[in-house]
Amino acid sequence: MGFIIRWIFAFGLLAGTYNPTQWNFVRWSMANYETSLSVTVLFGLILFVGYIIYLRATLRSIGIFGMILILAVVATLLWVMYDQGLISLDNPTINTWIAIVALSIVLAIGLSWSIVRRRLTGQTDVDDLDE
Repeated sequence: MGFIIRWIFAFGLLAGTYNPTQWNFVRWSMANYETSLSVTVLFGLILFVGYIIYLRATLRSIGIFGMILILAVVATLLWVMYDQGLISLDNPTINTWIAIVALSIVLAIGLSWSIVRRRLTGQTDVDDLDE
C-alpha cells in the first residue's frame, strides 16, 4: 500500500506540473503570472520542493543508472503493449499521459527502493555523515 501512495503522489506532482488538460501549473502560470505573480511563485516553489524530495530520494536510493534501468523496463513494457496491439501511440494526449505514468513509476520506485531493499536483504541504507 505504501508504494501505491508514493506513486499517487509522484503522479500528482508530475500531472500537476504539466498534463494535456488545461488543469496544470504550466498553463495556469502562463495565463496568470501577470495578475498573480506571488501565487505563481508560491505554487512553483511548492512543486520545486516536491521534485527535490522525490529526485533526491530516488538518486540516493537507485542512482542515475537505476533510474535509466527502470525507465528502460517501463519503455520495453510499453513497446510490448504496442507490439501486441494493446495500446496505440497515435494520440499525443495519450502519449503525454503514458509519459507521466512512466516517470511517476520511476520516482515511486526510487522513493520506495530503500524499503524494498531492507525487506529483501535485511540491510538498512544509512546516510554518510561527515563530522
